Amino acid sequence: MSSVITILIIVLCVCLVFVILAQNPKGGGLSSTFGAANQFGGVKQVMDGIEKITWGLAIAIVVLSMVSSIMNKPADAPQQDGQEQQG
Repeated sequence: MSSVITILIIVLCVCLVFVILAQNPKGGGLSSTFGAANQFGGVKQVMDGIEKITWGLAIAIVVLSMVSSIMNKPADAPQQDGQEQQG
């Protein structure tokens, strides 16, 4: 199960890289590539959509990383309450 989560995190990271590269810090990016989309939907709507996708991917990566960390916790980890395990 942890390998599936790891593969999913890698895929989401690659998607996040492509979404970030589609953005242009000077206001062009994907919205300037599609001229008809600018006239129909507007530049603001295209940039809002890309920003929502960016945040969604970033949040998904963080959540999956935390889930992976919890799932991969070793069974023989010391207790956090300061008591020694007896065995």
